[in-house]
Amino acid sequence: MHLLGYWTQLACLLLTLGLSAYALILCWNNDQRCPAWLERGHLVASALLTLGAGVILNALVNRDYSFLLVADYTDSVLPLFYRITAFWAGQAGSLYFWAWMVALCCVVFQATTAYSRLTPSTKLHFWLFHHGVMAFFLLLLTSYSNPFTEVIPPPADGNGLNPLLQHPGMIFHPPLLFLGYAGFTIPACLALGQTMAGEFGRAGHWTVVGRPYAVSAWVFLTAGIILGGWWSYMELGWGGYWAWDPVENASLIPWFAGTAFLHTAMLQSRRGVLPRANVFLVGLTLVTCFFATYLVRSGVVESLHAFGRAPIGIPLMLFMLATLLYLPVGIAAGYGKGDAHSKELAGLGSREGLLIIAVWALLALGLVVLMGTMWPVISQLWSANTVGLDQSFYNKVCMPFFVVLALLLCACPWMSWQGGVSKMKHLSLVVAVFAGLLVGLYLAGYTMPVPLVGAAAGGACLLSLPLLLITDKAARGLPASLAAHLVHIGLALMVVGVAISGPYQQERQVVLKPGEATEVAGFSFQYEGLREYRTSRLAGLEATIHVTKNGAPVGTLHPERRIYQKFSNAFAEASTIFSLGTEVYATLLGAQEDHTASFTLSTHPLVNWLWVGGTIMCIAPFWGIFRRKRGGEQA
Repeated sequence: MHLLGYWTQLACLLLTLGLSAYALILCWNNDQRCPAWLERGHLVASALLTLGAGVILNALVNRDYSFLLVADYTDSVLPLFYRITAFWAGQAGSLYFWAWMVALCCVVFQATTAYSRLTPSTKLHFWLFHHGVMAFFLLLLTSYSNPFTEVIPPPADGNGLNPLLQHPGMIFHPPLLFLGYAGFTIPACLALGQTMAGEFGRAGHWTVVGRPYAVSAWVFLTAGIILGGWWSYMELGWGGYWAWDPVENASLIPWFAGTAFLHTAMLQSRRGVLPRANVFLVGLTLVTCFFATYLVRSGVVESLHAFGRAPIGIPLMLFMLATLLYLPVGIAAGYGKGDAHSKELAGLGSREGLLIIAVWALLALGLVVLMGTMWPVISQLWSANTVGLDQSFYNKVCMPFFVVLALLLCACPWMSWQGGVSKMKHLSLVVAVFAGLLVGLYLAGYTMPVPLVGAAAGGACLLSLPLLLITDKAARGLPASLAAHLVHIGLALMVVGVAISGPYQQERQVVLKPGEATEVAGFSFQYEGLREYRTSRLAGLEATIHVTKNGAPVGTLHPERRIYQKFSNAFAEASTIFSLGTEVYATLLGAQEDHTASFTLSTHPLVNWLWVGGTIMCIAPFWGIFRRKRGGEQA
């Protein structure tokens, strides 16, 4: 089975290299036809990758420890659904899964009517880039990170899956991120292909054809990031959802670039502006997806859950540099062939101008996170001791940008595309609500300046956007427009949640004997005792804590401490009592023989607004993802 898996990916590498070279020769000779083999070849390559994925899944299901991937990340007591998630737990498996998703996304694209309407020249150039991306993936898999590596002799049992990954969030978090990364390959290759072909016909314009895939990719990436934050909050036991860890930042950087692109693509669709910028931004988004892989897999920076130093770092870096150098050259060469005219941008006092400011803010955030993450590497240029940046740096620098975005979100719907305010009464009401929230929140004790303004802006958005949907028939009548406004409502909920939950979290570490109680932020925590239990996979301690407020029962917490087979460290399982107001949270840190236990007890106001808002952001786009405005123009 090892040879079958390896030879399938090697055959796939040779096939995609050959097809990419064939497409390059045709382009070089100015042959504008698109031979059917370029399309059929991808179907064959996808079938080969699917066969290889079947080999991996079969090995995981049947506990075939002769596969290094299976031996490293599973064992005899791991449940089936966690054994399957071991596919993407390791470096080789996750890279293979990403390549497989890239292939399957393109198979879906091939089957659409929109693809069939593309000109032969655009198709030819699209396949040139797409086969090139596939060949690069397969080069990494066959040469540097082979998921079919054989263990001789095979061990009697595997090493087991890291207990931190044995959580529902980790079942879906990585594949959602990879689906997001893979999905951006379609619009990026399509943009570069159509640009190099010099064809900018509106009926088959790449921003229209690629929109469903760009939006889908953004949804998957957003869902993966939010699910990762929820996993951190529930599984790591520290009561937080974002630590600005390099691996967390890795997925956030392409999200900023992709979000900026979606807004500029909408401007091009509606206003006919920024055609070159859109090609660059979608290409930049794909490059940052590869950069995310570079951060996680190269070992260039230290992280809680990054892989160790690996040889794929250098080829990844070379690929990214080559792509970044090619982007401006390719755009200039492509637009020299066509006549894709760009209209002039409106002034900053228009809806278009405010959207441009928002795009620049998103790109600035991406740059700040990129520089902060790479600062330990950059600082080596002048210092022997690397300098790392902690959470305080990101919070101080990034939070004002987020507040600016929230303020723009309040004002933008009421601005005219040509300039000026379209509905002054409504904007005045939003401003009044914003001012009232500022005063009310300040008097309620929320006095930190940046969180105060952010929470007030988020709250004003929660009035502004529904008011727009009620008063503007066009805003709610077009499916894509309605979906966009619902996404922004979800974002406003997240803004309020972030502004309040993090800065105003209260926490205490206490040692309690059974029957003792303590208070945190007006909540009383009554510790009742411990229960020991054992299963085939682990041994655990479970504490029972009754929570009351002002004498009224709130609920019961059951934080745990677990020791898994083959892992000597104890792992915390946090416990929460759900609330859309203030959520209480407990982590069991340790216990003595007399059941005296130490806990971290904390309160998190409005933290669940993040998950509610994030869920809305991930569901709403599907309402209008494949819908078009009259005349074929995307909203």
